Amino acid sequence: MSKILSILVSGLYAFGVWVRHVLYDHHLLLSFPASMPTICVGNIAVGGTGKTPMTEYMVRLLVANGYKPAVLSRGYKRKTHGFILADNYATVDTIGDESMQLHRAFPEVPVAVCESRVRGVKQLQRQVPDLDVVILDDAMQHRSIRCGFTVLLTAYDKLYIDDHMLPWGTLRDLPSRSLTADAVVVTKCPENIRPIDMRVVDNRLKLPSYQHLHFAGITYAPMEMEGTPLVLCGIANPGYMMDYVLKHYPHAELMAFPDHHPYSPADIDRIYERAKSFDFVLTTEKDLQRLRTTPLVDRLREDDKRLVALPIRICFYTPQEAFDRQVLNYVGENRKIRK
Repeated sequence: MSKILSILVSGLYAFGVWVRHVLYDHHLLLSFPASMPTICVGNIAVGGTGKTPMTEYMVRLLVANGYKPAVLSRGYKRKTHGFILADNYATVDTIGDESMQLHRAFPEVPVAVCESRVRGVKQLQRQVPDLDVVILDDAMQHRSIRCGFTVLLTAYDKLYIDDHMLPWGTLRDLPSRSLTADAVVVTKCPENIRPIDMRVVDNRLKLPSYQHLHFAGITYAPMEMEGTPLVLCGIANPGYMMDYVLKHYPHAELMAFPDHHPYSPADIDRIYERAKSFDFVLTTEKDLQRLRTTPLVDRLREDDKRLVALPIRICFYTPQEAFDRQVLNYVGENRKIRK
């Protein structure tokens, strides 16, 4: 697609998105307040901002402070429909890869999927009546529900103010929607980010006084495997992961697929043949959920090779306590009102 055509299509797309928001703003499309405390973790770009690690961080934060959270998402690319609460029989096909990752990481926390966030929250309340808060994963574009607290994520190397609407850029929503967030977290910041770098971003974003700005990065688990890995992933932006891996394994090679890619038998054959030239296969936690249901693990084991996931975590470069306090104050105040 030529640049001129991309700009024209982006303009049409932006107009359509603007019309949709106008209809909601003037109550021609209905928007319902959540019936319990809700936290939206989202962005206005397509993928690559660290929503799942942030969701995991917030689950840990809430559980550590005595709250009972649940996580509700759409369940992207699942093969089911309607509301599903994850149980011991849940799979990637029934709830999606990201939800499956969360369910495995926090088996004691209710994880559910539903196309309608309004219906999903109501169903969670019916089935888990002692919930304190629901974390809505990737729900900024779901105007049908009005969340109580919204965390907007934007990547350090691609701030939403520097981006363009699809397909010219990666924005799926208007930059002005950032004004609906309570907290803005600049994610995937470099380890050596300086206070002056943060001030530059702060000045460029020009956030209103009611919004709080935080800076965070991604940390990976220590690399303890010996040999050289084939790095296998189907995520929006594998560059961050590959940069880290190359620091420890200079001869590692990347085999990348599209985000949420469903690995076919032909894909597994290609991966297996390529993996023969490496000592082990390194993948993401999200990809591991999809790969568990394929023959790859067994085929690698037959060759005395392993499929290893590289866990990632959110780390804050601005005071972590400030972000935690914002989240916990919202939940505490609204939980008291509700109960």
